[in-house]
Amino acid sequence: MIYKKMKRLLDIVLSLIGLIILSPILIIVAIAIKMESKGPVIFQQERLGLNGKVFKIYKFRSMCVGAEKSGVYETKGDARVTRVGKFIRKTSIDEFPQFVNIIKGEMSIIGPRPTLTYHPWSLDEYTDVQSKRFNVRPGVTGWAQINGRKDVPWDKRIEYDVEYVENLSFGLDLKVFFKTIFKVLTMQDNVNVGETAKTAADEIKENEVVVSKEESGK
Repeated sequence: MIYKKMKRLLDIVLSLIGLIILSPILIIVAIAIKMESKGPVIFQQERLGLNGKVFKIYKFRSMCVGAEKSGVYETKGDARVTRVGKFIRKTSIDEFPQFVNIIKGEMSIIGPRPTLTYHPWSLDEYTDVQSKRFNVRPGVTGWAQINGRKDVPWDKRIEYDVEYVENLSFGLDLKVFFKTIFKVLTMQDNVNVGETAKTAADEIKENEVVVSKEESGK
């Protein structure tokens, strides 16, 4: 498909331009993260990419080190999120390091968001239809993100991902791009408020119980 080749070229060019133009902001954010809390500036995490291949996604660290042990999701008022983290999450600045993932060929500007290797489920648990989401490079933003983002249950998010893959076109990418800018500027749908948030709260409670039991047994 001709557009897929053009899409890759656009990804590289726009990512390089983005890194150059945004470099002052990236430097300031990196310094702020380092000054506020101990730990690396860049958070790395294994995700599923094109054809289900595992890669490490890059983000500015927005939580305290070891936050994942208390659950996958961020919830409203999550104490694990740092002060700098709250700002960069609301403005989506924490996603900017993914320009590097794009240049490396691991991601695209627009595509299905890369899922964790184990969440919402492992690669072998996706149905044949759901697996279509892995036929394209994962994106910094995507069709599911402009249709509810974190307020949409996982099975519905994946439906949107498959719909995107089956209708991939320059026009659709353009629509996603501009709607994403609108959502970022208005800070919409960037905190879990629906069923996914309930799951997050349950995960945190369950993990706290496990940790408490482990500590009491020491």
